[in-house]
Amino acid sequence: MTEEWEWKVGCAGPVSPGAALAQLRARAAEGGFEAWLTSGSGRQLAVVSNAERAMVLLLEGAGDPGEHAVDPDVEGWSAGFVLANGQDDEYPDEDTVPIGRALTIVEHILTTGRPSADTPWSVDR
Repeated sequence: MTEEWEWKVGCAGPVSPGAALAQLRARAAEGGFEAWLTSGSGRQLAVVSNAERAMVLLLEGAGDPGEHAVDPDVEGWSAGFVLANGQDDEYPDEDTVPIGRALTIVEHILTTGRPSADTPWSVDR
């Protein structure tokens, strides 16, 4: 059985992968955003985007440094990653992925419970 996920803030109860992606796409169309999903097992999936690139984090639970999707063949930095608390971050582009790729990564995790084998990850534990 596939793991059930729900929004950490704003909605109660499980959300389908399709509904979660639709909401993430809508938020991306509006600009940068921060979104968190939590699974029934306590895992957390976060997307922080500046509308062009996104950091995708997967944590095993509260307090876990987790892991994040990477784009190892790019250089440079991107700014405009505004967190819900107002903090405005910038990240090396290698630590983020293009927003379209981020949504594909999230879809795979929500439907299979794990990252795709063809996505490079940096383990921060």
